[in-house]
Amino acid sequence: MLKIFTTQLQGVFGRIAGNEDFSFEDGARLLAQAAVGDGRIYIHGVKEMKAVEFEATEGAEPLPKSTLLSDLDSYHELTDTDRALIVSRFSTDEEAIETAKALKELGIEIVGISTVMEDDANETLDSIADVHIDMKLKKPLIPGDDGERFGFPSSMTALYVYYGLSFTIKEILEEQDEL
Repeated sequence: MLKIFTTQLQGVFGRIAGNEDFSFEDGARLLAQAAVGDGRIYIHGVKEMKAVEFEATEGAEPLPKSTLLSDLDSYHELTDTDRALIVSRFSTDEEAIETAKALKELGIEIVGISTVMEDDANETLDSIADVHIDMKLKKPLIPGDDGERFGFPSSMTALYVYYGLSFTIKEILEEQDEL
């Protein structure tokens, strides 16, 4: 089963890398604006996406000028030089959507990471965020003998996307230092 899981996960990573390259670049540029200027990058992970919060703020290679959105007493402490990274399993997640709406009302630019799910009746994270990266993980990866699928590595996939953004931000900041 591990072999099937690994193969399927590599396929997901390949689809992200192959289809989201412009979004990685755009998202990294948006977040780098805070890192180069006077702003901060505020990170909000919903449920298991707290893994991205911790990697970005407490990991071995933290994201420059990153902090948790939850550390703020009020969103009104944010300034127009700040940026936000919102991460959820699906683009239809209510907490991610409400957070994104509240930040947009304050003029904060947002990068969103989630799997895009269709919802014609409601706004979704990908429609609210200034830049969105689709995780392309709609269902568990391994088919079971009973027809049910299992193995839904949403936080692994989000961390893959996070690292893609982080590496691109690092490149942008290095270019800035050379100027």
